[in-house]
Amino acid sequence: MTDVLVVGAGPVGLSAAAELRRRHVSCRLIDRLAAPLPYAKAVGIQPRTLEIWDRMGLARTFLEAAVEMRGQLVYVDGRERARIELALPPEVPYRFAALPQYATEHLLEEYVADLGTTVERGTELLSFTQDEDGVTAVLRTASGAEEEARVRYLIGCDGAHSTVRKQLGLTFEGGAFPEEYMLADVEADWDLPYGYGVRSSHLADDGSTDDLLVCIPLPGAGRYRMSMLVPPELSMRAAGPDGTGGDGRTAKGDRVAHGLEAGGAPELSHIQAVVDRLAPRPATLSRMRWSSVFRISHRIVDRYGDGRAFVAGDAAHIHPPTGAQGMNTGIQDACNLAWKLALVCRAEAGPGLLASYDAERRPVGEEVVGRTVRHATHGIEAEPDDQRTVMLREAQLLVSYRGGPLARSADGPAGAPQSGDRAPDCAGLTAPVAAYPLRLLDILRGRTEHVLLLYAADPAQLAAAAVASGVVRWPDGGPQPAHRPQTLAVLAREAPPTGLDGLAAVAGYHDAEGEFARLYRPDGPTGFVVRPDGQLGTRFPLAVAAAALRDYVASLSTPAAAPRL
Repeated sequence: MTDVLVVGAGPVGLSAAAELRRRHVSCRLIDRLAAPLPYAKAVGIQPRTLEIWDRMGLARTFLEAAVEMRGQLVYVDGRERARIELALPPEVPYRFAALPQYATEHLLEEYVADLGTTVERGTELLSFTQDEDGVTAVLRTASGAEEEARVRYLIGCDGAHSTVRKQLGLTFEGGAFPEEYMLADVEADWDLPYGYGVRSSHLADDGSTDDLLVCIPLPGAGRYRMSMLVPPELSMRAAGPDGTGGDGRTAKGDRVAHGLEAGGAPELSHIQAVVDRLAPRPATLSRMRWSSVFRISHRIVDRYGDGRAFVAGDAAHIHPPTGAQGMNTGIQDACNLAWKLALVCRAEAGPGLLASYDAERRPVGEEVVGRTVRHATHGIEAEPDDQRTVMLREAQLLVSYRGGPLARSADGPAGAPQSGDRAPDCAGLTAPVAAYPLRLLDILRGRTEHVLLLYAADPAQLAAAAVASGVVRWPDGGPQPAHRPQTLAVLAREAPPTGLDGLAAVAGYHDAEGEFARLYRPDGPTGFVVRPDGQLGTRFPLAVAAAALRDYVASLSTPAAAPRL
């Protein structure tokens, strides 16, 4: 029996398959389209997504293909109102980037293929049923034949009109923006600074926006993905009160009006007319690769799964594209779910662990939907928080699962990363053999399981904690085999690096620049568990390493009932 069926081979489905396959979980990946769409739809790549791809060994591939997003120029009625710099603290390893969605899909599909799974194109999920042992899916293949597939779990990454979501009976509450928009992938010959997006609007007498142009840079000289309001002559329909059209042009009668519209595409002259009205510099457009009309809704499911079937990405949440949050949020959905499914499929965690997917990711989805609607209405520059916080949030570096079923209670000094927070990257780690300093991401790259970081200034304490971590077992009577984190030692800056010499059984690194201590803020000798998705699982004093690890491992079996340290 195949472990997991992934429905939908966009960035989210490909990410789910990649994370499953690199953990040696069998999966099928199907997509109803006969070929990938050549569209630059979701183009923004957040720093947190690049960290995830770094863990997979993919970051360099994307860095070589993408263009840096340096900031945004905001114009209102022809005057520059703001210049937003996408600046992040120096310890953050990656910056904001942009890449057409079709290129992202191509790179992910190549990666998944190298792991032994190819996309089954032209294969559609018709229906499915589930029981206590698995899921039976009815598929229509590219040949038109129907097939029954038996799998243990099902993930619906099949977009805003998700078949999986509908068959699960999940609600998808929200609304729609009444406006229609045009998208186009074009080149402009203006002299605006490289790597900056443009948001230019015109205000009506009542202060509302009645004309809008948003341009996101893409790889290539003068290339942008531009979006703007649709002129009356291209409007596909009058929107109904629920966001659907009066002529029912949403997909298959679906009441969710979101995404690209069927029908005639805008011509270059339509895009040029808006640029002539709103561009901050005169520009002639050329080489239009693609254009479309699209609609925007904002909706979220009432739960991210039911039984053995789950939804992720646009199947679970849709919202305005402001801030490039959608695809990146979906990729994190996939990453969160995949490592948990892998542990359960390998009988290294109890099925109760899967309930934490909804508990952790749905609050994130709710926050993203609310924030993107707010930004679409008022602009990111209207955020009340300080610029540093706004940028970290946009970069998705502030996503936290504090208070969730896998998080321990507050277990570190104020201002320190707590259980559920992103595990910060840091520089300046040295090893006895390496002749150059490493980042923590370098050390974590390629690892698929939990990682235990042991920090102390006394090598003897590191050695004792390493021994304790190696004997952790499931609680008495637990049916699963041990799931033990991979153990690494970090020797404090004040200790000489020769202190690592006695740690033959554990890989050791020296915090030569004190960056690990500055960012993790250990309270004396401290242990940290980094989850497979790069979030902090727990932190604890080294003196109680064995008990703390046993507690954390137990929480993976029954997260809802896990005791708090």
